[in-house]
Amino acid sequence: MGLFDFVKDAGEKILGMGRETGEKILGRDKTAQAAQKVSTDQATGQALRTMVSGLGLQAEGLSIDFKDGLATVHGMTRSQEEKEKIILAVGNTKGVAQVDDQITVETPEPEAVLYTVKSGDSLSKIAKAHYGDAQKYNVIFEANQPMLKDPNKIYPGQTLRIPSISA
Repeated sequence: MGLFDFVKDAGEKILGMGRETGEKILGRDKTAQAAQKVSTDQATGQALRTMVSGLGLQAEGLSIDFKDGLATVHGMTRSQEEKEKIILAVGNTKGVAQVDDQITVETPEPEAVLYTVKSGDSLSKIAKAHYGDAQKYNVIFEANQPMLKDPNKIYPGQTLRIPSISA
């Protein structure tokens, strides 16, 4: 459990995320703005939960609260891998700056390294840096499915799981 930082303006956009949300409520009185903000935050939390479920990622009792760029994720998963994938799916969404991990794991395992993609990176380059072998890019690709659909489509600011591997 902990707090994970992400690049707020990187990632896929879903309902209620992004700058235009704040712009929509400008010009309304403060009470209406506050009510709209709460409603938008609730809708965003639900949209994040729907997105996670749509990826086939599962957690018993999964709930996601969202407020001011912070997504708090609750639930229980069977594995550390599933937990990390949920955190990454939520964090790699435009508008999410941090994920507060409140997920418990039935069978705790060692954590994977989380790596933020930089301009010029490829999965091969990342594999070379972490494993000493560019050909092990597929390990990283598989560790990040279903969020990654193509090993050639990663973007700066995206956070990836880099699992440890046996030599």
